Amino acid sequence: MTVHFTADTHFGDPRALRFDHRPFPDLDAHDEGLIAAWNAAVAPQDVVWHLGDFALGPSPAKIVEILSRLNGEKHLITGNNDGPATLAAPGWTSVSAYAEITVEDRPVVLCHYAFRTWNGIGRGALNLHGHSHGKLAPMPRQYDVGVDPMGFAPVTLPAILSSRRRSRRS
Repeated sequence: MTVHFTADTHFGDPRALRFDHRPFPDLDAHDEGLIAAWNAAVAPQDVVWHLGDFALGPSPAKIVEILSRLNGEKHLITGNNDGPATLAAPGWTSVSAYAEITVEDRPVVLCHYAFRTWNGIGRGALNLHGHSHGKLAPMPRQYDVGVDPMGFAPVTLPAILSSRRRSRRS
């Protein structure tokens, strides 16, 4: 079992195409592309923490259909665009605004929003977040795991940590 993180999928939300300039010709292609990328990265037995803004716009039935097509045990950390239909959709193992977990012996603080400071920051805890769509300057030990900066698929902790090292070399 591998643990993955993602955020800001914005399924069914046409604003994602306009504001974030995502490389899809239309909303159907966007949603299908994100589903395919998710399932290529995540095995059925894996765990995914979605850090908010899962969907905005689709009907409750469409949200359930999208969620049911995604591999893995899915946990939702709520975002500002997650409405009642998303929160109530069957398929979430948990729904909360905040979580503290340990992944590969590393403490990790999860929230949709980036923090200036967080529990365990002085002891090496990481803050993973979404919301900013890759537009915030990163702080040490803080990572935006949204689909825009992370390549449209859920990512593992090693991939998250190496993303900062890659960007420093370029």
